[in-house]
Parts: sequence; structure tokens; C-alpha cells
Amino acid sequence: MTNEFLAFAPISALVPASPATGLLDEMMARVGVDGIVAALADPGLLALVDQHAAAVRDALESAGRDADAEGLAGYARAIVAGARRASKVLPEPGEAPMAPSEWKAADWHLLRLVAICAIAEENAIL
Repeated sequence: MTNEFLAFAPISALVPASPATGLLDEMMARVGVDGIVAALADPGLLALVDQHAAAVRDALESAGRDADAEGLAGYARAIVAGARRASKVLPEPGEAPMAPSEWKAADWHLLRLVAICAIAEENAIL
């Protein structure tokens, strides 16, 4: 047996560390990747996402929560629940808007979820 098999990541690295990171992974797949890519391509959209991120940080701080996996996941759950009560749709993975112009016209809850994903990425949670 050679050491080439040791190059694979352990199974535990492929499974979310907690339910919170699992939820954040799902949000990243549904809106985060496409939203962040679009924002990086458009300064106006990036500014809009940054404003949402600042509001997320402020809300977490006001609630005495950290911008860690649990805090961000809890905030994301609240956004998703509110969107569902308002009959808003959360895209399936791969179905989110692609173009910056589509994101600029997106519902508030989608931009807030992109901001949550951006913070999670910035804080090396995902």
C-alpha cells in the first residue's frame, strides 16, 4: 500500500461540522455562490450586498450574537421563515439569478441571504 491514499480528505471533512454549517452550505448553494459572483462583477451590486452585510452584523450585535456559524444560521432561518410567510420563493440550487441586473432587482430576502453567505465566507465558516 502506498501513501497516495493518504491524500484523500477524511470523511468528516465532507460532512458539515454542525447543523448550522449545513444550513449555511445550503444557502450558499441556493443563492450565495451566484450572488457573490454577480456582486464581484458589478460594483453597484457589491455595494448593495455590503450594505446588507452591515445590517446583518448590526442585527447580530444588537441581539448579542456573534457572526459565527450559529449566529449566521439563526439569522438565515429567520429570513427564510419570513420569506415563506410572505409567499416568497427561495431558489433551488442552480436556479438563482445569474446576471448582476437580475440580482439588483431581486427580492430583499435573497440579497440578505447572499450577504449572510458573504459574511460566512469572509469569516472562513464555509
